Amino acid sequence: MTSFIIELIVSVILLYIIWKKVWPLLLAAMAKKQEQIRVSLEAADQARADAMAADDERRAALEETRQAAQEIVAQANRTAEAVRVDAQARGQADFERIVGSAEVEVALARQRAVDEAANRLGEIVMDVVERVIAREVGAEAHHDLIEEAVSALNADVTGSAAASSGARQ
Repeated sequence: MTSFIIELIVSVILLYIIWKKVWPLLLAAMAKKQEQIRVSLEAADQARADAMAADDERRAALEETRQAAQEIVAQANRTAEAVRVDAQARGQADFERIVGSAEVEVALARQRAVDEAANRLGEIVMDVVERVIAREVGAEAHHDLIEEAVSALNADVTGSAAASSGARQ
């Protein structure tokens, strides 16, 4: 029995030493490890929150860039339309100017042709009249005959010009 008592006393002393010396060291080590785990979890939560915030910022920046690109495309389309309309207006104005110029040139050419024909007709008429009456007609009579022929020719040309102008419209 003595051996039992000694073993019991040694066990109690060992338990007391473990409880006073080893147990606080074990509790401190566990507390330290627990604190390290808590800090690691907080750091992981913070990293996750930071990653989500960065993802939100990236999405917002992407959306802002997308909207800016759409605005640039819309502005380019508006500019292209304005350029097209301006070019069309300038082309129409050039067309009208060229047509107007051509009409003036045609009218001038027609008048020159009429004047030339009238002069030539006057000369032909005078030649015919001189041959018919076998004498030279006076300048006054000559002038009157030319005026009558020019008036008749102008009336004829004006009538045909009005008819062709009406046909074009």
